Amino acid sequence: MSIHSKSYCSGAAVFTCLFSIFAAAVLADEAPKALLEMKAGVESQLRPSSGQVTTARGTENGVVVTIQPGREEYPGVSIKPPSGGVIDLSQWGHIEARLVNLGEKPLALNLRVDNASGNDTEIAYLKPGETITVKTIFGYAYGHKPAYKLQPAAVTQVLIFATKSTEVQSFRLESLLAAGPAGEQPPVDPASIRVKPENGVLFGPPVKVTAAQMIAQNGAESAVAEDGSTGKIGFSGKDQSVRIKPARGKWDLRDATQVRVKVKNTGATPGALTVWVESEPGSTEKAATPGPLAPGASGEVVVSFIPSTPWTGIQNSAKTEWNGTKGSGTQFISDAVTAVTLAGDAAAGAQSFEVESIVAEAPVVTVPDWLGKRPPVEGEWTQTFDEEFNGHDIDLTKWNVYTANYWDKTSHFSKENVIVENGLAKLRYAKKRGRHNDDPNGAETDYATGFLDTYGKWVQRYGYFEARMKLPKAPGLWPAMWLMPDRGLDSGAQGLRASTGQGAMEFDVMEFLSRWGVHRFNIAFHWDGYEKEHKQTGSSTIYTGADQDGFITAGLLWTPGKAVIYCNGSVVARWESPRISDVPSDLMFTHVMGGWDNNDLDDAQLPDEFVIDYVRCWQRKDLASAADGVKSTEPTLAAPTKAK
Repeated sequence: MSIHSKSYCSGAAVFTCLFSIFAAAVLADEAPKALLEMKAGVESQLRPSSGQVTTARGTENGVVVTIQPGREEYPGVSIKPPSGGVIDLSQWGHIEARLVNLGEKPLALNLRVDNASGNDTEIAYLKPGETITVKTIFGYAYGHKPAYKLQPAAVTQVLIFATKSTEVQSFRLESLLAAGPAGEQPPVDPASIRVKPENGVLFGPPVKVTAAQMIAQNGAESAVAEDGSTGKIGFSGKDQSVRIKPARGKWDLRDATQVRVKVKNTGATPGALTVWVESEPGSTEKAATPGPLAPGASGEVVVSFIPSTPWTGIQNSAKTEWNGTKGSGTQFISDAVTAVTLAGDAAAGAQSFEVESIVAEAPVVTVPDWLGKRPPVEGEWTQTFDEEFNGHDIDLTKWNVYTANYWDKTSHFSKENVIVENGLAKLRYAKKRGRHNDDPNGAETDYATGFLDTYGKWVQRYGYFEARMKLPKAPGLWPAMWLMPDRGLDSGAQGLRASTGQGAMEFDVMEFLSRWGVHRFNIAFHWDGYEKEHKQTGSSTIYTGADQDGFITAGLLWTPGKAVIYCNGSVVARWESPRISDVPSDLMFTHVMGGWDNNDLDDAQLPDEFVIDYVRCWQRKDLASAADGVKSTEPTLAAPTKAK
């Protein structure tokens, strides 16, 4: 989120008032310190983000902020030190604001604290008439989760803002304080703790289990060996199971694609086990021993995070749907695992087992021989695009490296961050101050990254589109492979040419948030623009392994009324609908930061790279049209402005 605040502070009186406030903050001790004195003229110290926002002294204590409907995404107010200085809040641990919703509808208000290159934000949801004190602890955001490591000695501004609305929004700011001890940390919520098992071992040498971790359900039995090295479980009836949970918090299994459970039948009769892995949103599918285990025999159960039935969109749907067809895909979240559950075979009578080990792992994927050589289905196909990234420079007759950054305000695009070497293209995200598109007049930011697309140079309607990629691991990154509409130069302005309305669509073939770990990504379809008519469907829980080199290979098979997404040669998502795009589209590879479910950047883990080995596309003879193919061979850094 971002607010670009204009300076409405002028005149000696306001300057003196602001200076005294922030000077006092610098000299204060740990006692709470008012950053705004609620007295006559206080409203002039809040800077509206646009003409939509007005401030007024309230009849009660505080300042009333009124936001009219309009185009601004995040309207609100800011408090800044005079003359572009900084606020030294190093003696405190947080900023807090007491807010009252004066409107008749629920209101979401954000309290953000900025440094020059990052910020921390908390959000409060207020019912009509409700009063809430929202607290932003330095270094934490959105539920007091670890976030940007804010430098409290160099605060550049404090912002309070709402979100875009078609109705008037109004709130009263009753106080704004710096408070809490320096280095303050939020209380630890046990539910927020994530434990990443060393070497993937949840249970088994050297990790021991306690009786408190084994929860017997519906009459099942459980016990722990005296030394904690094994767990004993028993079943004698229907619907009995034993849950083995983490010693604290949840298991973080982002580095895995499956869990392997090793058991021994300690009973007197053959027995079978069913096992699944649980997370709060949903569980994996159930897996069972290959057959009954003989008394005294050991066996393994492998529980995959990858569903047996790929995510399948609601057939013929033309509205936003995120659940998909019942029984397809998964809701399992690998970094929030609450338990591994084992259930007996009710038909087998009394059974007992010893749980010897539970290990999370990510085996190397063996890809099919056809991958990279042809599309995954039969037909009369011709290869139409082949980029192997040989040589030392990006081929500007195929690719653009400059465009607007629609995705984050933290990074700028630079040709220096598109690196071609050893048959690979690398979009490098780095801590490097510079200007967007290497333009002396471009926006200046602290992070540089690379960008590639074929907009205006190559498009295709329908066909098969494939790329082999290696994902970055540093937190906060958001790389993606996608297709966007390109109707051509003759279709009008950018908004019309690239619109996802009028039969067109955004295809997110592989969209990755690095917080998830490299074995999970998002697929999505967006259409009818990005305003109130915007619609979407897809899944953010696509799980996959990587090949022997750590790469994944993603592909889109796009035919009339049908889109099928592949990874490593297997179908991971499909959707059939008359709303599937019929508009020519270009290829895009982006590597920005942020996203809807990510963590913050960590400069210590930068630079990191989104690596592309190849991009190959094919067209089926009966689907080819004059709209397909090369539109310009002009070697431009940005999309060409005239046809070839």
